[in-house]
Amino acid sequence: MLSQVLEHLGALVSFDTRNPPRRIGPDGIFTYLQTHLPGFSFDLIDHGAGAVSLLARRGNPSRVYNVHLDTVPDSKDWTASPFVMRDIGDRVVGLGVCDIKGAAAAMIVAASRTSGPVALLFSSDEEANDPRCIAAFLRDHPEFTEAIIAEPTQCEAVLAHRGIASVLIEFEGTAGHASSASALTASAVHQALNWGSAALSYISARQHERFGGLTGLRFNIGTMEGGIKANVIAPSSALRFNFRPLPSTDVAQMHDDLRDVASDRDITPVRYTKTFWGPSLPAGDIALAEDRRLLARDLAEELDLPIGNAVDFWTEASLFSAAGLTAFVFGPGDIAQAHTADEWVLKSQLQTYTEHLIRLFDAGTEIQ
Repeated sequence: MLSQVLEHLGALVSFDTRNPPRRIGPDGIFTYLQTHLPGFSFDLIDHGAGAVSLLARRGNPSRVYNVHLDTVPDSKDWTASPFVMRDIGDRVVGLGVCDIKGAAAAMIVAASRTSGPVALLFSSDEEANDPRCIAAFLRDHPEFTEAIIAEPTQCEAVLAHRGIASVLIEFEGTAGHASSASALTASAVHQALNWGSAALSYISARQHERFGGLTGLRFNIGTMEGGIKANVIAPSSALRFNFRPLPSTDVAQMHDDLRDVASDRDITPVRYTKTFWGPSLPAGDIALAEDRRLLARDLAEELDLPIGNAVDFWTEASLFSAAGLTAFVFGPGDIAQAHTADEWVLKSQLQTYTEHLIRLFDAGTEIQ
């Protein structure tokens, strides 16, 4: 069985699905999948901008298994071609073997060894922060009530994770000579620095907040731009930051708080632009977050899957949860190996994951 998984994984790795540059089309890796999933019906859709989805269905199941096929770009630190899988002792190395083509290879093998009803959703835009594939699936297929999303969780069911909100915040000052006393308040760069200081204090004061094994908020100012030169008062500046809230966080209120966090210092941004939002898991009404986590726990226990800790990284499981499906994350590998040079996954993880899938696919139930 493992040898079959590795054979398929080597083939999947050979397809260049880096994202960016978002040049993934409906052939190539998707043709390979259709060829190796006999007995399935297929719904292949090109959503544009490298977003392609393939829904492979056998029977009429109520649960969908999702795995993304796109990878991050490789880096100069790879020691060999990222598109040629290498077998090294207890592991295999290649771009996407951990995140998360290993799961796709296991799905092919599990499907070939079972006959129960199963739905597999292959997508290609997870790494783009532009989830066209999942949005289209959720719009067009309200019949599904459960979703298991493959990401590296060491073959444990993950029931909760943080959301992610990205923001561009901009300030305006008044250009002038840096010798002026007004530079302290007129500089847009000084405004940005003061806002950042206030924002960091605000986040630090909320590190006691908890939900489902997660503690505190995550916050990062990623970039800062502005100014002309050292002896000119900066007329403009901009920061890009993101925060990762708990499922119990009031995100709308947090945006309001961050926008006005330095208002007591008479510092207000001229623009506060929300550039991306990925909800927490579980998603939806904050008051029902714990109830939805418990529903996911009940499903994982019913499927006899080991339950792991909540994680800090974001997944598209939250999109399924936001649409009302009972969803959790479950896949082979360790997130510590994802997005790294010479990315790898343990063979034992692929073996364990495939065994779980065979059992789950055989026990699949039809929509009544």
